[in-house]
Amino acid sequence: MCRHLGYLGPERTLHSLVYEGKYSLETQAYAPRMTQGNLLNADGYGVGWYQDGSAPVRFRRAQPIWTDQSFREVAGAVRASCAVAAIRSATVGFPVDESCAQPFRAGPWLFSHNGKIEGYDGAEAKLRDLAGDVAGVPDARAPVDSAPLFALAVRHWRDGLPLGDGLAAAVSAVTALAPGRYNLLASDGTALAATTWGDSLFVREGGDAIQIASEPLDDGPGWRPVPDRTLVTAGLAAGVRLDPL
Repeated sequence: MCRHLGYLGPERTLHSLVYEGKYSLETQAYAPRMTQGNLLNADGYGVGWYQDGSAPVRFRRAQPIWTDQSFREVAGAVRASCAVAAIRSATVGFPVDESCAQPFRAGPWLFSHNGKIEGYDGAEAKLRDLAGDVAGVPDARAPVDSAPLFALAVRHWRDGLPLGDGLAAAVSAVTALAPGRYNLLASDGTALAATTWGDSLFVREGGDAIQIASEPLDDGPGWRPVPDRTLVTAGLAAGVRLDPL
């Protein structure tokens, strides 16, 4: 169910992040190797990135990423030092719509959910109650199960929790209500954070850069699998830290 990646390091083109590598994010859209149950991630994609210390810019579409030649061209002209990208395999019952493509965005934060909430109909109202007021967060109202998870993370971040702690708190809340797969990924432009809960995740440090991805993007050295039920926090000064959830 979906694939995502995060990057933090020296400026590079979006094209290099999304399209380069034997197992690039584009390749994972039609030939994923480690996904849970689906053969394609063709129900949309999105990329969010940071420039000049401003709020993140985002581009999303409801089509398969390999069909969008215009974005491929534009991606070669855009450079970023921090980015989050995702491709989507829509869960049955949710629309194939641009509003459901991730990353979601609110203020300085980008967010992606790789997975699904089992029994979502029974958990949605409780999750939205926990998230509280979502005024000013349009993506929190998207017609997909990832939206209330995002709303809950934003609430924790607005309350002052660090990036990773906000994700961990969201996972703790949802797993108390419903089983599912909860691989979350987020950035605030200066750091990355991710969780593993039911799906694959890998990290790589090197060359003053950090990458977090659902699957290794190539056969090069340095990719480390993240154990299940783990919180990943990453910054250029602090490096990568793994803590059990």
